Amino acid sequence: MNKPLPNSFRAGPDDNGRFGIFGGRFVAETLMPLILDLEQAYAQAKNDPSFHHELEGLHKHYVGRPSPLYFAERITEYVQARSSADKGAKVYFKRDELNHTGAHKINNVLGQILLARRMGKKRIIAETGAGQHGVATATACARFGLQCVVYMGAVDVERQKPNVFRMKMLGAEIRPVQSGARTLKDAMNEALRDWVTNVSDTFYCIGTAAGPHPYPAMVRDFQSIIGNETRVQMQEMEGRLPDSLVACIGGGSNAIGLFHPFLDEPTVEIYGVEAAGHGVEVKNGHAASLTGGRPGVLHGNRTYLLMDDDGQILEGHSISAGLDYPGIGPEHSWLHETGRVTYLNATDQEALEAFQLCSKLEGIIPALEPSHALAKVFQLAGEKSRDHLMVMNMCGRGDKDIFTVAEHLGGM
Repeated sequence: MNKPLPNSFRAGPDDNGRFGIFGGRFVAETLMPLILDLEQAYAQAKNDPSFHHELEGLHKHYVGRPSPLYFAERITEYVQARSSADKGAKVYFKRDELNHTGAHKINNVLGQILLARRMGKKRIIAETGAGQHGVATATACARFGLQCVVYMGAVDVERQKPNVFRMKMLGAEIRPVQSGARTLKDAMNEALRDWVTNVSDTFYCIGTAAGPHPYPAMVRDFQSIIGNETRVQMQEMEGRLPDSLVACIGGGSNAIGLFHPFLDEPTVEIYGVEAAGHGVEVKNGHAASLTGGRPGVLHGNRTYLLMDDDGQILEGHSISAGLDYPGIGPEHSWLHETGRVTYLNATDQEALEAFQLCSKLEGIIPALEPSHALAKVFQLAGEKSRDHLMVMNMCGRGDKDIFTVAEHLGGM
């Protein structure tokens, strides 16, 4: 029997921070008072016009929002030339890589930093994988004169040297993490340990739509500016809503930011793209938790995870440092199980090919994260009619990835 669909896909989470069976807050007793304080502070901020006024001012004058909605004319022509006569969607990019700091991460960080200031916190900690959340957090801390500590896996420190340098220039302390696979999961583990130890003065600025409640909903709300702008811009440019949305998924903040304002629009198809790495059939060779994982608990929430038969978390792999998290935000897990969003995956090789095509066709060098979404745009757009409007979230620029890509391509 099919499960009944909810009246709204936008109503969650419930009072316990749950999206169906996913989400919640599984945290140490020491952290529970901080989580409850954060929940209360966020509820008050949402109802305070001065909070929204300050955040809107920062978005406009500091970040540079709204970010453009760009018609990718040459990619559209490329897709149409390789499709049958009546196929080949019109492709648009939501260009959040043009934000200050080069990615979507600043949207969420500014909201959380304003909350931290309201709560009287002077020390900010963050985890980062590709470095974009770390850069955004360091940037906001520099803007407001706050101490900033960023945890980053030692492997990611090495492969994301440009962002490490940027964080240091902005005054942040970088703490390389040597445990586990020394990537994003391990960085988040260390940040949580720090938070437990320094509960009185420290605010944990989480970079994705995961973690204990209220983080998944709060990050989603701050990132929903992406989808809200897209709705307005598409109406202005095409006179109607898009027919489909595409975004890459690690933890899933850029994706839920684009998707959420459209979830109750039944005519809008929605696609999330996970990292298939070396292939979803390869153990420890991918980071596609919805494709190759199952429900479990990690980092304070219940969600889909990559884990073995004993419940031990497996290491994820992706050429992209921002997508190799072995889990996903709980709202995405719920949207997957309800069927509202279709989740696909793209391999390292597919992402590299899309990275090169976008650079050569549009003069836009994408980050490796949205290159995974781009890989599926080339496929999906070729299957749609020519009046189909497809929007992909270009959530980060590729400056940080040029050395990684050059290494894989033999230095070009």
